Amino acid sequence: MTIQRVLVVDDEPLGREFLSEAVESLGYTAVSARDAAAAMMLAEREQPDVVITDLRMPEVDGIELTRRLRERWPDMPVMLCTAHATLESAVEALKHGARDFLMKPCSIDAIQFALARLDRELRMTQENRYLRDEVRGPEPDSIVAESSAMRDLLRAAARVSRSKGTVLITGESGAGKECIAQFIHAASPRNEQPFIRVNCAALSEQLLESELFGHERGAFTGADRQRLGRFELADGGTLLLDELGEISPAMQAKLLRVLQEDEFERVGGQKTLKVDVRVIAATNRDLAREVAAGRFREDLYYRLHVLPLHVAPLRDRTDDILPLSRRFAEMHARRNGVAVPDFSVDARERLVAWGWPGNVRELENVVQRAVILSSTSSIELDDLLFGPASNNEPTGSHGRLSMDDPVFQEAIANQPMDIVERIAILATLQRTGGNKTEAARRLGLTARTLANKMRIWRATGLVA
Repeated sequence: MTIQRVLVVDDEPLGREFLSEAVESLGYTAVSARDAAAAMMLAEREQPDVVITDLRMPEVDGIELTRRLRERWPDMPVMLCTAHATLESAVEALKHGARDFLMKPCSIDAIQFALARLDRELRMTQENRYLRDEVRGPEPDSIVAESSAMRDLLRAAARVSRSKGTVLITGESGAGKECIAQFIHAASPRNEQPFIRVNCAALSEQLLESELFGHERGAFTGADRQRLGRFELADGGTLLLDELGEISPAMQAKLLRVLQEDEFERVGGQKTLKVDVRVIAATNRDLAREVAAGRFREDLYYRLHVLPLHVAPLRDRTDDILPLSRRFAEMHARRNGVAVPDFSVDARERLVAWGWPGNVRELENVVQRAVILSSTSSIELDDLLFGPASNNEPTGSHGRLSMDDPVFQEAIANQPMDIVERIAILATLQRTGGNKTEAARRLGLTARTLANKMRIWRATGLVA
């Protein structure tokens, strides 16, 4: 569900109470305000997913409130509720950005229908934004490269971008392999064509085969229609196979055929399809060692190892730490609607000194938490919450923080549950080196639930 928190605005206590109780009864969280001034303050503090406001209110009416809300938060949907609707007022409200119009007295069914419809629209918008991001790589100059290691890597990536040869990008989890793949696509002659990503470790063998090659209707239980695979979607462009070292021997054989012959069949299909796809593979495994151990096909390894690139860990390119920190601070400040903070001298020194076992992904998580938790215009040393230096396990009894721990209480106090949940999941992923299965086990979630949350957060821009 995209909508979780609803702000109700009505100057009449009975109307405000009814709408709030109706929203709560439908499974949403409701917060309420009696006028526009209080609504603006609550919207700043609570960041609701949707606002339902009365039209006729003293001093500032619902249309003016809609205009102010949309001016401050352009993506925040507003629904107007009134007993005095006219065609003119409806047009005026829509002109100022209202998403819907409810007539008083509002039934719970009408509110449920309106919120469900808006939820579908928002989800579709998020999915479209996600798909646009999937096929669009960054600008070639969008990667931070202050260190000599990154500058050398980008020069090598620019050279290989001009060819069609398969690229193998290696490096630790969170070091930025996907960013380099996007850079190669953006700098290549294929940059107007799709850039498609697949996380090979997140899918079972059957699902991965269907994801890569597509399937015909009736190919297996639940295949109620034909589906195009990622190779077809990437035709003419670039396909990133992330965490390739995790795929099974059977999938390795099928992938080898596509790389050699540029052809495949959909699951359950007979027709051979030809594609023109530039493949980039990324892995944190030592594939040469995997070949020696018999876990990875030697012929596939050499087919992938045409143009190898290695992304150095963040601890080996400390010149990039502060520029990356500033970029992440700007990005997450915008996403959370707060002023862009600076970093104190002590905070900057600590950022550079930390070993960053989780690499760039860990740095972003640390900065994101600091932006959210900081109560001043500057990120101080106390705002930086690092993982233990000696291991990747959380501290405290049985590997968990104590509820009585003042650091723990300070970190989560007054934070909405969705933010606390996101911080817990991102921190656990950091400590497991990006291993989603292990992170899900520690958190008491299913791997699918965790993967779905990450997909939604990426689609909405809450995580990179």
